[in-house]
This record gives sequence, structure tokens and C-alpha cells, in this order.
Amino acid sequence: MIPRVVEVKPLDGYRLWIRFHDGTTGTIDITSELWGPMFEPLKDRDLFARASVDPELETVTWPNGADLAPEFLYQAAQAAAPEGRYAGTPASRRP
Repeated sequence: MIPRVVEVKPLDGYRLWIRFHDGTTGTIDITSELWGPMFEPLKDRDLFARASVDPELETVTWPNGADLAPEFLYQAAQAAAPEGRYAGTPASRRP
């Protein structure tokens, strides 16, 4: 299953709050990803704040063409959950 991003909210400190199609949510810090010709421009806070969900790609994108793989975002959201791997997942979806 490829996770699908349905909502994103840019936060301070190069963090993103993300909600996925299965109800999983999480806040991730992408500071370490902001390098190279596509992602370094996102250090401009105004550009970073323009993060949105591309309805066709179903992931986070920016006006400069940068995007992040939904699988990466999903894993990062789960890893960042303070209560463990399934903290942001509805109880009905937990194993």
C-alpha cells in the first residue's frame, strides 16, 4: 500500500503536520532534508509555508516543484510519534 497524504499544515522549524488517507497523523521535522537544488530553496520560510497536497501525486509539494515521497513521510510520521509506532494511527487500524 502506498500511503496517500490528504492534508498538510506547515509549522515553525521546518516541521509538517500531515494526515494520511488511513487517518494516521504525525508531525515531522524535515530540516535534514533541506539540501540540494530542489530542497535548499525551502529554507526560505515563506516558500516552506506554501506546502500543499498535490491531488494527483497525493503527497506534499511546493511551488518550486519539490515534493516528498509519501512512503518517506508515512515512516517519518510513525517514527516521530511519542507513544510508539502506532501513536498517530486510529485504534481500529492498529495490528
